[in-house]
Amino acid sequence: MAKQKQIDVWIDKLTNSIENTISGESFPTVISLVTYSELKSVTKTKGWNFNWKAELKKNDHQVYKLTTRDNPTIIHGLISLKLEEDHVFVSIIENAPFNIGKTKLYKGVPANLFAYACKVSWDLGNQGSVAFVSKTRLIEHYEQSLGAVHLGNQRMVILPMDGLNLIRRYFLNQK
Repeated sequence: MAKQKQIDVWIDKLTNSIENTISGESFPTVISLVTYSELKSVTKTKGWNFNWKAELKKNDHQVYKLTTRDNPTIIHGLISLKLEEDHVFVSIIENAPFNIGKTKLYKGVPANLFAYACKVSWDLGNQGSVAFVSKTRLIEHYEQSLGAVHLGNQRMVILPMDGLNLIRRYFLNQK
């Protein structure tokens, strides 16, 4: 079995969409499957950390993009999910380079993507349960920000009640 990547994304804010860091304006989001051609600009030379084209080629994974409703061509973040028998496993999650660090343009992207993973789990009948492997230094952060439970080693899980809370925050009022 290949070594699982450790999740290393900062949950900067729980919003109900994504929020512009300068104006504070909120932008409704859309999460949909990404296509290979959309990944042309998602490369390491453009500041992305992972090889998303390789991730998309994995038969047992689904890769989703987060965009805003009004501008579906700009990818704000990506997430790769593996559908397990009783939960969804987050393999990789990444903010767009312009949403990282002190000069980031938008807050709320990673939490929005985790909420979507919970929604996929819920829709599959798995009560919103989501598992992932965390960087050691972020375990406590994920416990506090997402309500995730540390299972041991670096394995974490978002249990049904916290998964449902994320789903309600991000997807209850979507049209």
